[in-house]
Amino acid sequence: MSEFTKEELCEAKRAIESTIRKCEKVLPKLREGTSQHTLLVRRIKAFQIAVELINAELENQSPY
Repeated sequence: MSEFTKEELCEAKRAIESTIRKCEKVLPKLREGTSQHTLLVRRIKAFQIAVELINAELENQSPY
C-alpha cells in the first residue's frame, strides 16, 4: 500500500470509520437471521479489517 500518501490513508480511514458507525446504527433495526443482517455484520467486519490494515500501513510508513 505504500503508493498511497499518509493523507490519503488518513482520509480513507476516516471515511471507513464513518461508514462503520452508520452501519452499526442500522444493525439493531434488522432482524437477526435475515440476509440483510448477515450482510451488514460481514460488511462491518470487512470495514474493521480495512481500518486495521490502514493503521498498520500508517505505522510502517517512513516519517520522511
